[in-house]
Amino acid sequence: MALSRERLEQRAAAMTAAFVEAARRDEWSWIADEFYAEHCRYVCEYGGTLLVEARSREEIRATHYGRDMRVGWEGWTFPIERYATRGNLIITHWWNRGPGLRADGSHYQTPGISFIEVGEDGLFTSQLDLFDLAHQMHLCDELEAAGLLSAQLKQQWVIPSKRRLIEMLSRNLPPA
Repeated sequence: MALSRERLEQRAAAMTAAFVEAARRDEWSWIADEFYAEHCRYVCEYGGTLLVEARSREEIRATHYGRDMRVGWEGWTFPIERYATRGNLIITHWWNRGPGLRADGSHYQTPGISFIEVGEDGLFTSQLDLFDLAHQMHLCDELEAAGLLSAQLKQQWVIPSKRRLIEMLSRNLPPA
């Protein structure tokens, strides 16, 4: 039996609230237990430069909501701005929101989108996250200029991501 539209909407609203709570606590790993099926799949391709894939709730807890959130992401939030549902799918539009605010009061942020399949029991069976990695690198440059980028995040994620992105984009590029 398929999940009702109301139940799917409840799960999307619950995840939206959970992201607010996880940001408040600065602890994300519990989301894996609350929302993901034991045998699920999470994929993020990081702009074609790096495939991050988890194939179980435990792997999601250990990587996406665990290790990956403990490498300088303190002060970041990932609020879900809106979502849509159809069939057994939740599509979320969220933000990679850095710490602090710009001088004009706007957030340092880049958009992302997730495609989440939901099982009959209301638990997520698969998730694909997409965001613009080059835009994210530019955001990190802005945060660094403002003194808001974690040195750990820069060393462990930004610099390696930029190097992979540059190397990938340089392939088959003729000399200027």
